Amino acid sequence: MTNNRKFEGLPSKEQVMEYIKSSDTPVGKREIARQFKLKGQEKIALKALLKDMAEEGMIDGKRTAYHRMGGVPKVTVLRVVEIDEGEAVAIPETWDPESGQAPPRLRVQEPKGKGKRAYPALRKGDRILARTEEAGKGWLAHVMRKLPDRAESIMGVVEIDKSGKGWLAPTDKSQRQSLPIADIGGAESGQLVLAEPAGKSPRSGVKVTEVLGDPLAPKSFSLIAIHKYEIPHVFGSEVLEEAQTSAKLPLSQESREDLTHLPIVAIDPADARDHDDAIWAEPDTDPQNKGGWKALVAIADVSFYVRPGMKIDREARKRGNSVYFPDRVVPMLPEVLSADVCSLGEGEDRAAMACHLTITADGRVTSFRFTRAIVRIHEVIAYEDAQKRIDEGEAAANLTNLWGCWKALETARNDREPLDLDLPERRVVLDEQGRIAEIAVRERLDAHRVVEDFMIAANVAAAKALEAKAAPVVYRVHETPSREKLVSLRDYLKTLDKQLSLGQVITPSLFNRMLKDVSDDAEKALIMEQVLRTQMQAYYGPRNAGHFGLSLGSYAHFTSPIRRYADLLVHRALVDAYKLEQPKPQSNAIPDGSGLSDRDRESLDRVTEAISRAERRAMEAERDTIDRYVAAWLSARVGEVFDTRVTGVQKFGLFATILGLGGDGLVPVSVLGDERFNYDEKAQVLVGQSTGTTYRSGDRMKLRLAEANPLSGALKFEPPEFAGSIEPRGGRLEGKKKRPMHKGKPVRHDKAGKHMVGKRGRPGNIRHQGRKK
Repeated sequence: MTNNRKFEGLPSKEQVMEYIKSSDTPVGKREIARQFKLKGQEKIALKALLKDMAEEGMIDGKRTAYHRMGGVPKVTVLRVVEIDEGEAVAIPETWDPESGQAPPRLRVQEPKGKGKRAYPALRKGDRILARTEEAGKGWLAHVMRKLPDRAESIMGVVEIDKSGKGWLAPTDKSQRQSLPIADIGGAESGQLVLAEPAGKSPRSGVKVTEVLGDPLAPKSFSLIAIHKYEIPHVFGSEVLEEAQTSAKLPLSQESREDLTHLPIVAIDPADARDHDDAIWAEPDTDPQNKGGWKALVAIADVSFYVRPGMKIDREARKRGNSVYFPDRVVPMLPEVLSADVCSLGEGEDRAAMACHLTITADGRVTSFRFTRAIVRIHEVIAYEDAQKRIDEGEAAANLTNLWGCWKALETARNDREPLDLDLPERRVVLDEQGRIAEIAVRERLDAHRVVEDFMIAANVAAAKALEAKAAPVVYRVHETPSREKLVSLRDYLKTLDKQLSLGQVITPSLFNRMLKDVSDDAEKALIMEQVLRTQMQAYYGPRNAGHFGLSLGSYAHFTSPIRRYADLLVHRALVDAYKLEQPKPQSNAIPDGSGLSDRDRESLDRVTEAISRAERRAMEAERDTIDRYVAAWLSARVGEVFDTRVTGVQKFGLFATILGLGGDGLVPVSVLGDERFNYDEKAQVLVGQSTGTTYRSGDRMKLRLAEANPLSGALKFEPPEFAGSIEPRGGRLEGKKKRPMHKGKPVRHDKAGKHMVGKRGRPGNIRHQGRKK
């Protein structure tokens, strides 16, 4: 018979911990049993209790003695608090913050390769059970298993229904259903909040953990992206103090090349706050280089101020790059460096890394050299102003020379035939109150191309200079499209009666010729979009695989170290390879060396993988924010009909973009008529079974804007003849009536006016076509 007697003398975990902490000597199970006067079955229960405590990391796992986390238990539960260069850093989950001691930080060692790791890559907030060991002055943790996921933060807007019940409308466009709020946490209707699940069951709803304010206030859209993508955006006091100290480093006149006499110019956007690069050129007087040029690309010498081992450096590595939103910049470096001391401002003596180039009349770079220099920028010019001076014949000699040298570089660029995709870029213009003044397509000027080609020449020179010294290189890699993507493109082109032979060498010029042969603008835009989707994603890595898009064999990013950590690593490698180290700083607070650290050299794989991920994170955050601004801009125009182009076709509907504006939205298949549609995956078309009506990418359509949700960035369209068939979501924010819900499902009305709960699953008017699984 089972003994269900409750052990009244059995202590709680907290009582056991209090006793262990108060003991001057290590205690074991015997001492604990004696302290709490435990006998018989109670001792057996104590053994189980202590085992649970050891597994939870509250005590170590020794059978003879238990210590209050003086070291770290051999097996314990850890929480990931940071991802440093792709490597997780964790602390014991049960560490007492009131103990007055900082928790030990363990570097997490994960099994190598996806096949050996039975869980996704760790991220901040994850919980793991790990085996630990001391390694030198630190600790290592070897993952045994990943524990159930932490409560995910959900960002959304509080809505209160007529009954007084709170609902959370998520800002993430992939989450279409509002969530019931179990604990409103003092939030009010219409406020932007962070929430987390209130329990394990979805029916438990969510509880509000933080109130962020007005969701439609200026700057809220970028805040949503910063929270969603966990972008570090606040510098700690120690980092800021160190940046102030570093900014006071004096420049050595003796160990730097003096270039202050050259009329170097920085050509940048009119609203730029940091200036990474500046350029200069003049005709080469060497008779052996007739018609050629001498050029200089001066880049901010960030490596002089931000050195390995500094807190600023650790923060920059974590951020990976600056993130640019319409209303703000989240910089990689503190403002005293990014917008002041490192920035190549007009009329100020600045530290620079100088790339000297000798260029032939046909644009070939025949020699290069790198020095550390002092420069004094002659003028900072906006792109538009520089272009206007050239067009109106009012440019000074330094600008005229830049354009002349660029013509030579352009010749070489055209000869190698890089990928030429003329894709419009949206630009959000805000007024002084942070409201949208205009959304326009960014104008592409020759002034942009001038700067771009000078930067490309310097980036190539940096890669080749490091290769010449067999030094570590952080390459910017853009691989040739995979066969799988090329097969998909070939099958798609067949539907347009066009051919792509996979037996030939795939080069950028092949795609350029394909596009050049298309005369119809709509068809060209369609094929251009498909060619873009065929391209591989560029990344940073220590092994060279060339840059397919630029048609270059070796390429590295060197020209933007204020905003990209990859460029800073290339600068440090050049410092080592070409012996460009500066005199040791007088301050003991600044490390002596400004080249690569030993850790950089040994772990370039991990570092480059981390900064590649940070770059993708920034791109997604920037794109999401633009989508929200566009949706906000259009929210006052719901009901209007726009000229659109279909950009994608899926079994559930079409994706369309407004011509000249770029607002991308969904046209659900349910609004395309009463007939059934078949989806042809290869041709990427929807075909009506009854009428044969076909929808494909590239089609131009007049569509009515049915919904614009500024918080999620989601747009929905419908054909004008089916106006009103889409119910808007988000009620208060679009000024529309919220569609009633019942148990998380939309409520419809039958002809008699009775409520019907909407059915789950795919729309009833579409039939899927494809292979059976």
